[in-house]
Amino acid sequence: MTRFIFVTGGVVSSLGKGLAAASLGALLRARGFQVRLRKLDPYLNVDPGTLSPYQHGEVYVTDDGTETDLDLGHYERFTEVETTQSDYTTTGQIYLRVLNKERQGEYLGSTVQVVPHITNEIKHFLSHCTNDEEIVIYEIGGTVGDIESLPFLEALRQFRQEQGPGKTLFMNVALIPYIQAACESKTKPAQHSVRELQRSGIQPDILLARCDRPLSLENRQKLALFCNIPFERVIEAQDVPTIYQAPLTYHAAGLDDQVMAFFGLPSSPPALAPWRHLVDKILSTSKEVTVACVGKYIHFPDTYKSLLEAMVHAGASQNIHVAVRWVDAELLEEAGPESLEEHFRGVDGILIPGGFGVRGVEGKIRAISYGRTHNVPCLGICLGMQLMVVETARSLGGMPDAASSEFTASPYPVIDILSSWMKQGEKVSYGDQKGLGGSMRLGSFPAYLSHTSKAFHVYKKDKIFERHRHRYEVNMTYRERLEAAGLIFSGVSPDGLLTEIVERQ
Repeated sequence: MTRFIFVTGGVVSSLGKGLAAASLGALLRARGFQVRLRKLDPYLNVDPGTLSPYQHGEVYVTDDGTETDLDLGHYERFTEVETTQSDYTTTGQIYLRVLNKERQGEYLGSTVQVVPHITNEIKHFLSHCTNDEEIVIYEIGGTVGDIESLPFLEALRQFRQEQGPGKTLFMNVALIPYIQAACESKTKPAQHSVRELQRSGIQPDILLARCDRPLSLENRQKLALFCNIPFERVIEAQDVPTIYQAPLTYHAAGLDDQVMAFFGLPSSPPALAPWRHLVDKILSTSKEVTVACVGKYIHFPDTYKSLLEAMVHAGASQNIHVAVRWVDAELLEEAGPESLEEHFRGVDGILIPGGFGVRGVEGKIRAISYGRTHNVPCLGICLGMQLMVVETARSLGGMPDAASSEFTASPYPVIDILSSWMKQGEKVSYGDQKGLGGSMRLGSFPAYLSHTSKAFHVYKKDKIFERHRHRYEVNMTYRERLEAAGLIFSGVSPDGLLTEIVERQ
């Protein structure tokens, strides 16, 4: 029998609902349960692919090529369970499916309404594609009380009633703000968030009290009394030095024990030694390196969330703390030699992340040139890799006007859009894809590595799979000229038409 957990958030956004869901998933996995995490986002976009990074942070791409919210990255990192297209939906997708059914006559002339048609479609998503999972955790995006969330909450209310007793658990994450002038924490906002849920017909079973300092006994008792929740199910969710400490903190507060008790499941101790080992390595690093991250969304670091977490893991594996120095790519475009030197003085490496649009591109190229001429290790991801090709062509390949055709017309379009490419053995044409959304090379693709390359030394295997999110590719017409300039094509697609990895010795 599958059991369902729904995670909502109250008072304000960005409380860490995704981390709470991921942490609970990790704890349940550590107890031996088969777990799956899914998310419902209330905005009308069909997917986040065309959203500004300043709106929702990075677009997380799954192996099967679905553009999703960054929280799905947390799900995968915390549970090691791969997410797919069926683990994410938006209000836009729900309405699109309902309207398509209406156009096809599936409602037999009925008046299409939010209730029951939209709510039924949401409930179909909740119960669809659940296989052998013993527990499925759903994160509901947005904030309780938002008008966009009302159809989701109504669908959840109906779903609980239809599933019957003991199969659904509601967990609300609510802020407990500390008022500096009064020198005390306030529970009233959390009480109001629970009251909003109750107005929707939902009584939360567990309350996660998000706070920046310990929650007093008095406040826990007050929350339990006025939110109609047992005292032991008011769980403190205090800030932690690293997000990877969250599962340990939640376990210490009794979260997973309360979930087990609610569902009547056997409560064997979770195997948390790997988590303790990881946290110890992150918090007790003995050495530090500094990596300059050259981007144009640096004022909202969630844009580069997966890259940042990759550096945390890479650093922990080597007992090193990776300090990130943010560098605005636009500022580099007009920076003089002294200013450029100031930006990169003392860094141990340079990271050029992906991005879209021409803004900041020339600044990123200048950063790549600095790394090459000053012997600073430089890693380019997605657009970053493409700009490393451009910089090589300009500086060493005798093509001073080389560029990507994404940004400008050039006599040397070393980065260009392909008319077609192969996906799962079938040719895909860009001309067959309409609009911007979903028109990129998305998801996991294979690459074959040269045995003499640094990439092979790192991966230690011939064939690898990495995820992609881009429209433009290295123009293989210029391969010989680029190789003569010192660029090594160390990873290519199975058919040899797509460049996956380039490097310099």
